[in-house]
Amino acid sequence: MEKRIEKQLAFSLEIDKVKNVFRQTHLSGHGRLENDAEHSWHIAVMAYLFREYANEQVDIAKVMMMCLIHDIVEIDAGDTYAYDEEGLKTQKNREDAAKQRIFSILPTEQANELISLFDEFEAYETAESRFAHVMDNLQPLILNNSNNGNDWKEHHIKSAQIYKRQSKTKLGSEKLFDVIDNIIQENIQKGNLKE
Repeated sequence: MEKRIEKQLAFSLEIDKVKNVFRQTHLSGHGRLENDAEHSWHIAVMAYLFREYANEQVDIAKVMMMCLIHDIVEIDAGDTYAYDEEGLKTQKNREDAAKQRIFSILPTEQANELISLFDEFEAYETAESRFAHVMDNLQPLILNNSNNGNDWKEHHIKSAQIYKRQSKTKLGSEKLFDVIDNIIQENIQKGNLKE
């Protein structure tokens, strides 16, 4: 077998491990915890559906690819809960090391391409990265909303923490920030979130 195909197959098998990385968000309908693969697939489809609400023109294929690869690093780095202040302090270092190991399984130019795409997502400087982040923030919010705020209640999350996490959402989509704001306000009124 060609060395290039061997590397691509090895990477394809390696990323299967992302299915075993579980997040702190439950599936809708009070299901089990979702895994990173499910989350990534979900936000990629959402990006395509909601692309009309991006503040700027975006290359939707690029956005979807960012959505699909952004959590691959968690195979090594583990999932860092959005509201885990201690975990967030070491997240970048853990993810940078994971990025180098995992993507370097690929042929060099493909490794460089995916590392560049991952770095672009993390930098939050392009229209595509800003819109991909909107999806990354919207999806767990709608799951929490569908579950009567149970994940927020379990972790004692306050509305201020959610607003802090959503602080850059307007940069990617003002329209979807309004939707997010409405969901947060509804959950405050229902008592699912403390102010």
